[in-house]
Amino acid sequence: MASNTSRLVLMRSVATPRWFSTATAAKDKEASLYWKLSALRGTEGDVAETLDKWVKEGKSVKRFDMISCVNQLRRFKKYKHAAQIYEWMEKSKNDLNNADRAIRIDLLAKTEGIAQAENYFNSLQESAKMNKTYGALLYCYCKEHMLDKAVELFKKLKELNFVSSALSYNNMISLYLRVGQPEKVPSLVHEMEEKDIPADLYTYNLLMKSYVSVKDFEAVEQVLEKMKKRGVERDWFTYGNLANIYVDAGLTKKANYALQKLEKNKNLHDPEAFRMLINLYARTSNLEGVNRAWESLKLAHPKINNKSYLIMLLALSKLGDVAGLEKCFKEWESGCSTCDVLLSNVMLESYLIREMIEEANLLSESIAKRGPELKLKTLDLFMKFYLKKHQLDLAMKYLDMGASKADPENNKWFPTEETITMFLEYFEEVKDVDSAEKFCETMRKNSRLDSKIYDSLLRTYIAAGKEEPLMSERMKDDGIEISSETEKLLQKVCPK
Repeated sequence: MASNTSRLVLMRSVATPRWFSTATAAKDKEASLYWKLSALRGTEGDVAETLDKWVKEGKSVKRFDMISCVNQLRRFKKYKHAAQIYEWMEKSKNDLNNADRAIRIDLLAKTEGIAQAENYFNSLQESAKMNKTYGALLYCYCKEHMLDKAVELFKKLKELNFVSSALSYNNMISLYLRVGQPEKVPSLVHEMEEKDIPADLYTYNLLMKSYVSVKDFEAVEQVLEKMKKRGVERDWFTYGNLANIYVDAGLTKKANYALQKLEKNKNLHDPEAFRMLINLYARTSNLEGVNRAWESLKLAHPKINNKSYLIMLLALSKLGDVAGLEKCFKEWESGCSTCDVLLSNVMLESYLIREMIEEANLLSESIAKRGPELKLKTLDLFMKFYLKKHQLDLAMKYLDMGASKADPENNKWFPTEETITMFLEYFEEVKDVDSAEKFCETMRKNSRLDSKIYDSLLRTYIAAGKEEPLMSERMKDDGIEISSETEKLLQKVCPK
């Protein structure tokens, strides 16, 4: 929910076209320009070379086709290639309009940084510095949390009479919320009203969020009334946003009321609306509401996808409905065309929490046969389970499995701090120096070896009555800062 209400807005010049929607189109897929561009893997010259070759082969390059390619590449987050298409178009003397230039500013900010986006904007002729290009630069400033530059540029936009819709206001409002200045939001909305700039649904959702930030729940409800008076339709997202606000504030009764209003919405067709209902009812511990929303989803969309099953399984797991969880999982398992390990992991975690190790192992083996790997979180649960049972060999087995998948540079940490503490306490308790050393070596390989682990290793040596003359040197080699407490432990493990 948070990600939905904090998003920024950028205009799109051309609607995304439908691609290969018929059998005939599919047949010609490999011959299409888009297919050739989308298949590129990424050197700087690839796009230009591909387009030059296309032209040399005598094939036409129409503006509509180029912009359609840009839209498709942006859709799949291939921003570098999309930016290179615009670069090629400009070098080839293809005219860009201001909507194209606005998108190029956004693409440059994404691929080369805000400075390059500014340089491009500044290089434009004055006739090209209009509401779309100014608005795109403002969007970039807001996205990068560059408050001073955004405020200055927004002021200029207003002086030039380039702010005639809610778009730029919404971006500024989003920025104020992101930088922790929600008190600035109501005055911006008031300014819109004074200038007869209609606030849209997104504006009102952001306004509600600003009042929540200062815990003014009465003002939140006044926003709803204002929307009603002004004929702004309160859609499912508005009520979902409101329910989320109340859940975060611990106002369960109000949250359930908002969710019931959401359920009664006349245009409730979007699967995301039903998933929101399930998630928020789970957060209010309302199992009846979860099941009701699930049945409504199945009626509206008989073919349930993995994403919806995952939301439902997580909700049932959170609420402790074991029977419902197993029933839903079996329903998914019997009808799924592809195995999604995320869903299996929910069931695995439930088994492990309830210490149903036989069922957990059977499911784990079933996942392995179908290909997907166990997630780090699940491996962590297996470790905890076996540590509690004092089955160290099995715990170390899952430690090695998880450590091989860990990637600290991309925030894939393993194991959790809680599990590390469990290992350390176990080693100290059973005075197992050899296993403690193996654990330290694994942590070293994953850049997790720190003073906490070394202090525990020292205590394990002391508990076992053993010495290690090189311990002090090892700690220095590993870059461990030796505190006064650590020094006392070292004196017992490697006496001079």
